[in-house]
Amino acid sequence: MGVMQLPPLVEPRGDLSRADVTRYSRHLLLPGIETVGQQRLGAARVLVIGAGGLGSPVISYLAAAGVATIGVVDDDVVDLTNLQRQVIHRDADVGRPKTDSAAEAVGRSNPGVQVVRHSLHLDENNVGDLLRGYDLVVDGSDNFETRYVVSDATSAAGIPCVWGSVLRFEGQVSTFWSAAPGGKALTLRDVFPEPPEPGTVPSCSEAGVLGAVCGVVGSVMAAEAVKLICGLGDPLLGRLLVFDALTMGWSELRVQRAHDRPSSRRPARVSVPSPVAPAISATDLSSWLAERDRGERTFRLVDVREPLEHALVAIPGDELVPMAALEPHAMAGGSPVVFYCKTGQRSADACRQVVGAGGDARTLDGGVLAWIKELRPDLPSY
Repeated sequence: MGVMQLPPLVEPRGDLSRADVTRYSRHLLLPGIETVGQQRLGAARVLVIGAGGLGSPVISYLAAAGVATIGVVDDDVVDLTNLQRQVIHRDADVGRPKTDSAAEAVGRSNPGVQVVRHSLHLDENNVGDLLRGYDLVVDGSDNFETRYVVSDATSAAGIPCVWGSVLRFEGQVSTFWSAAPGGKALTLRDVFPEPPEPGTVPSCSEAGVLGAVCGVVGSVMAAEAVKLICGLGDPLLGRLLVFDALTMGWSELRVQRAHDRPSSRRPARVSVPSPVAPAISATDLSSWLAERDRGERTFRLVDVREPLEHALVAIPGDELVPMAALEPHAMAGGSPVVFYCKTGQRSADACRQVVGAGGDARTLDGGVLAWIKELRPDLPSY
């Protein structure tokens, strides 16, 4: 299959100053970028979703490349656990909005780049307004809900979306564009038609991620954005790159439109109401544990996280039963159970399974992080 070179996304605008020629001289030497390509970058407006592990290298390299305007969407604040991979932030930024920290980092590296701060939770109600005025979207979000909202919105608007994800030692990168020419009009749903069921795929905060993997994948995403802006090279339309840091190997999967693949047509799901997952607060659990110690109450406290997470921090008096080893029917026949995990998502799923099997179960609201925040701030968070 031959190389597919697309027309540039952005028209060149403005002359390069003498300082620009010096700053971007290594770009100006590149065939396909040169002066006109740098002028395209200097006119481009890119919306970056997420200022975290992937957003950090994306924002840094787009700013260094001289992209005129970078919009940054993130409603989170910098946490100490972010600094292992979110290299745009510093220790002094802990507790600050990520959009503010990212904007100041860009200001330090390239004052000529404008950063538009979108400190909000992106959803289907506001995503349409956010996209207006941007030439390209780079999605470095860390949750499935946001990824599909962004994909559907960029698909409807006909805006290209450079997409990436990371988990543990692996990463994936592709470019989706519903209006792409040459039969390459693909979206995220052509690769992953539906988001996975809640709790079936762990997040980076649950499974971990090698910080350098974010740098590798984020750098590829930034390079892809530059290529699209300048009309340079062969974009990742119809291709999904997969990176494995343990083997230092790259593999490539070809992607087709979902309706062209009979195997992609799934039968419609039958909606079956899930059992309710009764919750217990950290304070109430503390009282229950005290009553159990006095012999006034009987129940099991079960941690459904992985052994490495349990080794970092655990609630005294618990037992470890990772989700993969959970036997709902066996637990349903014994004492009442209180499940907990990191944030409450996995434990709620475990609770629903045991309740569905006829057992008495509860989930710790907010997980071990709520326990630490409310009762044991002396313990380490993660």
